[in-house]
Amino acid sequence: MPTDTKPDLQILKLENVRLSFPQLFTAKAIEAGKEPTFNATFLLDCEKHAVLIKRIEAAIERTALDFFKKKIVLKDRNKCLHDGNEQPETEGYGDGVMYLRSSNRTRPPVVNRDMSPIVEADGIIYAGCYVNATVRLFAWDHPTGGKGVSASLRAIQFVKDGESFGAGKVNVEDEFKSLDEELDDI
Repeated sequence: MPTDTKPDLQILKLENVRLSFPQLFTAKAIEAGKEPTFNATFLLDCEKHAVLIKRIEAAIERTALDFFKKKIVLKDRNKCLHDGNEQPETEGYGDGVMYLRSSNRTRPPVVNRDMSPIVEADGIIYAGCYVNATVRLFAWDHPTGGKGVSASLRAIQFVKDGESFGAGKVNVEDEFKSLDEELDDI
């Protein structure tokens, strides 16, 4: 049976982007007294993702127009898409990078390349890996925070490994040697 439903234009698919500040398996409050949420920030290379960045910017404008019923100018801090130069001291950010912040009160599905579910203990998802993700844009009007457009995190798919941000993964083979033969000497 054919459907006449239109696609949700506020849902965006981010392909082959770098994951930063992932909080995907346990909700965490960003500030004391705030509700815990699941969060992820996605890094977009300005050259490689130029078309996607333009699509996101257009979707932010369209989302604001649909919600506020008129064209408005949003303050940069009240948008989900930001210039990487706002955080030049943060690894992976800076020149040539845009970043999109997203969150959700509900835990998003996180899957591997073959669509199998990933859990935190798998250690597959980390800051610096490449992922596909879907987010849904929504507009808001807060009496003290102004007007804005944010991104709700919907789902994440692992794509490939990347250089880890921060301390990174530990390779135990680089840290230790097998003790099987040395048990009697301890």
